[in-house]
Amino acid sequence: MAIVGAFMVPHPPLIVPEVGRGGEEQIKETTMAYERVAERIAELEPETIVITSPHTVMYSDYFHISPGNAAMGSFAQFGAGGVRFLEAYDMDLVKEICKQADKQGFPAGTLGERDKDLDHGCMVPLMFIRKKYKGGKIVRIGLSSLPLTDHYKLGQMIQKAVDKLGRKVVFVASGDLSHKLQSYGPYGYAPEGPVYDQKIMDVCSRAAFKELFYFDESFCEKAAECGHRSFVIMAGALDGYRVSAVKLSHQDVTGVGYGICMFEPLEKDSKRCMLKAYYKDLERDMERELEKVCDKPDPYVKLAYQSVVSYILKGKKLALPGNLPSEMLNIRAGAFVSIHKNGALRGCIGTIGPTQNNVALEIIENGISASTRDPRFSPIRPDELKDLVINVDVLGRPQDISGLDELDVKRYGVIVTSGHKRGLLLPDLEGVDTVEEQVAIAMQKGGITEDDEIKLQRFEVIRHT
Repeated sequence: MAIVGAFMVPHPPLIVPEVGRGGEEQIKETTMAYERVAERIAELEPETIVITSPHTVMYSDYFHISPGNAAMGSFAQFGAGGVRFLEAYDMDLVKEICKQADKQGFPAGTLGERDKDLDHGCMVPLMFIRKKYKGGKIVRIGLSSLPLTDHYKLGQMIQKAVDKLGRKVVFVASGDLSHKLQSYGPYGYAPEGPVYDQKIMDVCSRAAFKELFYFDESFCEKAAECGHRSFVIMAGALDGYRVSAVKLSHQDVTGVGYGICMFEPLEKDSKRCMLKAYYKDLERDMERELEKVCDKPDPYVKLAYQSVVSYILKGKKLALPGNLPSEMLNIRAGAFVSIHKNGALRGCIGTIGPTQNNVALEIIENGISASTRDPRFSPIRPDELKDLVINVDVLGRPQDISGLDELDVKRYGVIVTSGHKRGLLLPDLEGVDTVEEQVAIAMQKGGITEDDEIKLQRFEVIRHT
């Protein structure tokens, strides 16, 4: 493997003597561990140092990779402008990472540069490294608000790009731990802070990278952690390899957690494909949840779940399972798949009439659409799967009607048509209590105005929950 080492490190400006002015003595243990990291990097003699930093350019839905051939930086904002850096970028590796991302339609690249200067999340580790090792260019990569699974995927792409070019690379995952460890710290105290630090140091000291996915977002936010996503990208860059892990230090004397671990990839190990393993766990958990909700899960609902899980986790359309009831294979009908999360709608797409050879295929297609193509919502993320409730409505044949008196909001759904415009609303929906409301909402969905001439149809559904 071309990635020869990886390092989890913090970035407190305090550790820079010109900034700390004696205050750095209180985190001497961290300094000593950092020096061991720098010595090991010098021994490895990398051609490139990839650094992920929470303090470089960051977007909610995009991973920014710093462009150009070089960048400068200093600790001027911390009162130490004399500590300066000039670092050359490995443009070929940046280009290859972008190529890997483009190939997969993944949101990462060099667009959107807002600040060319090196950030302190990058410069603190470089300060230690450059005292021991002057060689090697760098690649600087920011984090995003995208799911942890996407951060891991970026790491996998970095690994592929490194291997493709045959670069000798070390990976530096820059990030502090919790910022809420002590009441006297700059951010105060939260009970989640010490718990986060204990958990992350345990996970990383064992290189148990799959467990990184199980840190709940709200828990991380309450702990005010800084580097979790950085560590996940690093884990992805080591995907598929057995890893030797050494915990060097952990300090929390300032109210902020500083943890340092070293990782070295050994031989390939298919059991260390952590994203695949995590997805298998999610798939198993979904099956258990479904079994828990009903002793005998409705086959229509189960198929919709399986379709959503297959597409979200594997990017693949589910093949028809072999154990479906004959009615699902022999009947053609329109069907709607409705997805709720924590009681709120998360996606709903369906077909008024049959578009597939049978209703089972109709459900598979509409499960994919409801989870990824409903224009009102962003695509469902893997970490949301365990919280979903899915219903399936199989539609009867629409009947023409002449007026509202032939509707029943609980029994019938309605289709309103005006020329090429058409809107549909299912029956028995929460908050829709009158046929007038039902028709008005259907018209709104179809872009039909009160002045348009309309045609009404009703239909019955068999609802599977």
